[in-house]
Amino acid sequence: MRWIRAAGRGLLVAAVVLAGHVSAGAGAAPGPARGDGRGPMTLATAGDLTGYLGPLLEGWNRGHPDERVTLVELPDSADETRAQLTTSLRSGDGRYDVLNMDVTWTSEFAAAGWIAPLEAKHFPVGSFLRPVLDTATYRETLYAVPYVTNAGMLYYRKDVLDRAGVSPPSSWAELEKQAKTLAPRFGLGGYAGQFLPYEGLTVNATEAVYSAGGSILDGEGRVAVDSPAVRTGLGFLARGVRDGWIPREALTYTEEESRQAFQDGRLLFLRNWPYAYAGASGADSRVAGKFGAVPLPGPRGSGTSVLGGSNLAVSARARHPESARDLIAYLTSAPVQRKVLTEGALPPVRAELYQDPELVRRFPYLPALRASVLSAAARPKSTRYDQVSLAVQAVVHDAMAQHQNPGDSVRRLARELSAITDRG
Repeated sequence: MRWIRAAGRGLLVAAVVLAGHVSAGAGAAPGPARGDGRGPMTLATAGDLTGYLGPLLEGWNRGHPDERVTLVELPDSADETRAQLTTSLRSGDGRYDVLNMDVTWTSEFAAAGWIAPLEAKHFPVGSFLRPVLDTATYRETLYAVPYVTNAGMLYYRKDVLDRAGVSPPSSWAELEKQAKTLAPRFGLGGYAGQFLPYEGLTVNATEAVYSAGGSILDGEGRVAVDSPAVRTGLGFLARGVRDGWIPREALTYTEEESRQAFQDGRLLFLRNWPYAYAGASGADSRVAGKFGAVPLPGPRGSGTSVLGGSNLAVSARARHPESARDLIAYLTSAPVQRKVLTEGALPPVRAELYQDPELVRRFPYLPALRASVLSAAARPKSTRYDQVSLAVQAVVHDAMAQHQNPGDSVRRLARELSAITDRG
């Protein structure tokens, strides 16, 4: 399950070490352009760990023998994938026609002119869960099409809450109270998320800020972090470590360490992505059949998750852009999106699948995930997102580790983000 390592990015990763690993049409040399924008294509993605994407593309290839698609699998690291894509796109070599991109890359790639604007009428955007479309736009223009989504959920020990006669927390106050009082009574840590300084911490911090009604950057990309709401969100996380209901060990957790801690029966509450449901339900899990999942709480009720996932875009240098556009429409069609979930174990973007009785029986977390996605928001949009994220990680980790109080941390973050956006 290494695809989750990049904080819900939704890219499809596999154990590939060669930068140009090719499948699903390997050996088929790209044909000449026909003059109508149609012909063979390449689709670049991080590696496909579950092996589901190749068969999906073979379905396309059988129906489009003159427009066959070749899958190019890049490394499983989000940073390495981005580095290889940007190197190729900067060179203008036109190697890739369709890009499977992390949702945070849309603004950067669009601003650089690496991906082409798209017309929404060609895609089933009306069938998508509403918030996911925002991750695919830059300056109110559609530059990509959502393919896989993701949103954080709160996992909880149902057996413990049942014994205590309480419901899952629907606010931060309830979460804090239960983590402080119930967890020690049952020999558990209170609450954990992904608090190591990496993209996962940016996600957790952004969720806390959004849930409190704050922003990191506004809609124009200007710094908006120096506000009471941001101090409230950051203070919630820092207070948890200070008061002990967030274990200090959680400051070293990524998705996998936090999932394992919950699965081993060491936590009362966990913030994580939907993938954790399968592991916690497995035969080797100490909490199988003893947990549930609900949307994240906030200070006054329901909180706001951050959207993860991946988007599909047409390279500005695509040799066959019309075929590339139709391939994206195929990959976001209802039958294919169903396979994204059932064969790829990835959350789809089509809304109707979250209410399909058969799928809900097979994936019980779908209703909670649907609610989480519908109340979710995109990460800060910036053409320098990687630097924005690094600044958030460093400052928030210092605040949670008690190296700096939340008020000073927010002012420091405002200064660092201003320097980044001024350079941009």
